Amino acid sequence: MIRVLIADDQEAARDGMRLLLSGEPDIEVIGAAADGAELVALAHRRHPDVVLTDIRMPGMDGIGAIRQLTGPRPELAVVAVTTFDLDEYLFGALRSGAVGFVLKDSAPEMFVDAVRLAARGQGLIDPQVTRRLVTRFAQTSPRPAPPELDSLTPREIEVLRGLARGLSNAEIAGELGIAAGTAKVHVERILAKLGVSTRVQAVIHAHRYGLVTWTD
Repeated sequence: MIRVLIADDQEAARDGMRLLLSGEPDIEVIGAAADGAELVALAHRRHPDVVLTDIRMPGMDGIGAIRQLTGPRPELAVVAVTTFDLDEYLFGALRSGAVGFVLKDSAPEMFVDAVRLAARGQGLIDPQVTRRLVTRFAQTSPRPAPPELDSLTPREIEVLRGLARGLSNAEIAGELGIAAGTAKVHVERILAKLGVSTRVQAVIHAHRYGLVTWTD
């Protein structure tokens, strides 16, 4: 059972997420918070597997909460939810340690998928969010790739291009004709070689150094 905490300053949004997630047989909503401070306090008491939090909230916002949660518990999976497309929120959540990003107007199944993937150590990034994050870096010329990136194998480059397109491990495996477990291993090795902790950071890293482009 995946233990989930949710946070949103709007009661209707909290109720909607609780209703959506509680209807899944493998997910248990163990609490709901109205702001970042309440979320941090709840997380310390309830020890969730996944946190699904709004970014913009009064008082301590989602970015501050993510930072406080993932500091002592870097293994805690946090999915950021937002209606805002301002770079300061997206990049703030990324730098603070979020592993997934979902827009509030996304399809309901995307929220469920994001929670399940986060619990498995993966991250679901709404394609609209990924494109906006990467476009920020694409506005400047790619930097020369550091020497250690030469250690990426041709197969890992293929997997990285799949990540850049927002594909899941299963989808990457299907395209490349490999097992889903093998794709997961490739992703883990890519993250280690790039020195990053999340899939979206790997994609941004790859674009920053010109390893992949949107035409890939």
